[in-house]
Amino acid sequence: MAGIYIHIPYCRQACSYCDFHFSTSLKDKNALVNSIVREIELRRNYLQNNKLESVYFGGGTPSLLNRSEFETIFEALNKRFIYDNASEITIEANPDDISKENLEIWKHLGINRLSIGLQSFNDKELKWMNRAHNAKQSVNSVKMAQDEGFDNITIDLIYGSKFQDLKSWENTLLQTVSLNTQHISSYNLTIENKTVLGIQNAKGNEPSINDDLSSKQFLMMSDVLKQNNFIHYEISNFGKPGFFAKHNSNYWLQKEYLGLGPSAHSFNGTSRQWNIKNNSLYIKAIEQNTSYFEKEELSVSNRFNEYVLTRLRTIWGCNAQEIKQLFGEKIHAHFLKMINDKQKDFDENNGVYTLTTQARLYADGIASDFFIS
Repeated sequence: MAGIYIHIPYCRQACSYCDFHFSTSLKDKNALVNSIVREIELRRNYLQNNKLESVYFGGGTPSLLNRSEFETIFEALNKRFIYDNASEITIEANPDDISKENLEIWKHLGINRLSIGLQSFNDKELKWMNRAHNAKQSVNSVKMAQDEGFDNITIDLIYGSKFQDLKSWENTLLQTVSLNTQHISSYNLTIENKTVLGIQNAKGNEPSINDDLSSKQFLMMSDVLKQNNFIHYEISNFGKPGFFAKHNSNYWLQKEYLGLGPSAHSFNGTSRQWNIKNNSLYIKAIEQNTSYFEKEELSVSNRFNEYVLTRLRTIWGCNAQEIKQLFGEKIHAHFLKMINDKQKDFDENNGVYTLTTQARLYADGIASDFFIS
């Protein structure tokens, strides 16, 4: 099984915290869709005829595409790839793009999972984030999607902003639970240098993140959502039984995926490649049939480091026997030595090692201690 990610790099406006690749100018949208279609043709053999377990439209704001643009992309996908019977097809959508008309279009196209970027139920916080919707639209968008028959919905939340304390965060979590969605993704706010928030922070106009508060919010979130039938299956992701995100799980389990569109990444087990992070240069390169991506062949140590980094984020953890089979005896011995040095951070079950809830606060740092050069 494999997955496809399609990056749609357009937004109506720039969120204050976002450093993903996007543009607020839609003038080349049609040309970019045509370039993605051309890339589908160029990369048709990348997944070696593996069936598609997932297709994910991310961004940016893919819900800005119109019906014709979506149909053009799906026609190209359907021509070149075979879907699994239970394929998960996701679109990221902002609450202000969710209407009865759009929901009907998406459902007709075969989209069966919505990722709705709510982020907050606080109007002041949403305005500070420069989101284009308000709290009422957040709630209504989920209910509208449910009324139209979507039964696999995930919503995004952000914690750690200056507008939050533990009580308000608990209220946010309980309001989220009351929406009865199948999945929740929640991310700690980060301040990136070139964003509006990052620039204002550097000038002293915005406070830095309160790491102690964020840690307490993370632990509270884990407890509250577990109590409400969500499984904390990845550091930032919670799913009800049977509703883990197939697409993102493929990333963490090192399955193959093809990335289409500017800035999109691909992985085939032995190499990674990433597309140009510029809309006009991507379009030009596709049109002129010149190179539009960079590629890295992964060494054994690279693959081991990525295995540890991604697996330690999940409930699937690191399997010592699998490490031995994939990477050899020397790396296996190194792994077991590091586990022995860090026993307090791990739970173990039949040779599978997962981080404790407390240790998940430092997952990337713990994983980096395992890295080999």
